[in-house]
Amino acid sequence: MKRIFIVGILAAVSIFCQAQDKQPPSPEQHLKHSQEMLQKELQMNVDQQKKVGQAFREFMTAAEKLHKENPPPPPPPMDPKEKEAMDKLSAERDAKIKLALTEEQYKKYVEVEKKMRPPHPGGEHRGPPPSFQ
Repeated sequence: MKRIFIVGILAAVSIFCQAQDKQPPSPEQHLKHSQEMLQKELQMNVDQQKKVGQAFREFMTAAEKLHKENPPPPPPPMDPKEKEAMDKLSAERDAKIKLALTEEQYKKYVEVEKKMRPPHPGGEHRGPPPSFQ
């Protein structure tokens, strides 16, 4: 039984690793995939399938609850030198965009660009693009 549990955990970990860049599968999808994979590898009888399925169902329910109660920590703040370099690149990009757009288009660009920025840890944001003067 320990062996089945270990294989199951390894299967769950591999599924989570594969889904890092994608949206994670729903618990139902994860359970179905795990059961299919284990059945293929272990050729379990019906009683074993029920017991292993129940163990996974309980595990996934508890893991989902734990995940919801403990969101991942925010990423560490950007290195000051890297932040300075990124700010410089952004300023250069915005200056080129400013030359290409009308004053009204640039004002809209400033608004849209703010919405496009990913949130930074600790509410840290870089300054707005240069304005028309």
